[in-house]
Amino acid sequence: MLDRIYDLYNEMERKQVMLSFTGDLSAELITALLGLVERKLLGFEEDVRVRKRVFNVVMECLQNLYHHNGGERAAEGASGDPHGVVMIARVEDGYSVLTGNFMAGRDVDDLKAHLDHINSLPPQELRKAYQARLSDGRYTQQGGGGLGIMEIARKSGNKLEYGFVPCDRDNAFFSLNVNVTN
Repeated sequence: MLDRIYDLYNEMERKQVMLSFTGDLSAELITALLGLVERKLLGFEEDVRVRKRVFNVVMECLQNLYHHNGGERAAEGASGDPHGVVMIARVEDGYSVLTGNFMAGRDVDDLKAHLDHINSLPPQELRKAYQARLSDGRYTQQGGGGLGIMEIARKSGNKLEYGFVPCDRDNAFFSLNVNVTN
């Protein structure tokens, strides 16, 4: 088992993983993770605009993990805090921000439709849809305006890659990969 740690370390170094975390998420931990990401980006990325875009995407992704964790499986964390996974890696043409969390299976179709709609919009239309949602004053059940995924797509400038893995009759695991290109 101990030799696998070295193999894991080498693999993460080879793939230029800046951060990898899985576990319970609290507001304090998210603040600490964002501070770590900010410091890591200073060492990885010279372009201030790219650093800012990556940081904003990571921030929105962590907020989504915290606020939109659902399903019975999400409550399995010992602290009762939302549980998720996040990984940030440097890739050939920028950065990849990967997240995952449990969600209620009944919500998969709605989220998939929302993601497909966002992915179908050209940048100008996405900006207009974002502005319209911002000004309409409607709020989701979680208290937000439903702007997080739109903001992630806007800041990344790329289509969102996603997947759902059914866990049982009532739950699914949602994975999101956001590529932020230089």
